[in-house]
Amino acid sequence: MRADAQRNRDAILTAARATFEEEGVMASLDGIALRAKVGNATLYRNFPTRDDLLAAVMSADLTAMLAAAEALPLAHGPRAALAQWLSRLTWELRIWHDLPYCVASAQGNATSSLNPTSAQLLAATGQLLDAAQRAGVAVDTVTATDLFELVTTLSWGVDRYGDDEAAAARRVALATAGVFRSAA
Repeated sequence: MRADAQRNRDAILTAARATFEEEGVMASLDGIALRAKVGNATLYRNFPTRDDLLAAVMSADLTAMLAAAEALPLAHGPRAALAQWLSRLTWELRIWHDLPYCVASAQGNATSSLNPTSAQLLAATGQLLDAAQRAGVAVDTVTATDLFELVTTLSWGVDRYGDDEAAAARRVALATAGVFRSAA
């Protein structure tokens, strides 16, 4: 990529992240181009769809999330690792207003560029769930897809109700209580 093209791409990503944080992911793409000081054709050449732009902005966060998913089982037992992952994933997905809507919509669209990101988060959820199920601390009837969809739904609620991180964790614990076997 030419240096000027890379600068434009970086400016778009920086502007998109700031705009998503301020206005949510449904913000005007033309407004993002204006903020990045590029033409909207430059934005669309780099990111033909909103999902393309969103996936690119999310990629840095994805790396950190996947690293956290790998670290949890090393620091906690299977039950706590899964519970903490569900809470963290809920919190991270709520970071930009309407992100849960975009993630849920992408799951129904096989060509969405958000699907690879969602697939990696789903796989991490599946690994932690499998470990909890093998340890006998999670019910066998729940799937990784069930949990990912539940977390996506919860993150929407966390966003809409303006939860702080502690309130979000309580909401997740309540909603996922049926996933775990009692400690009897």
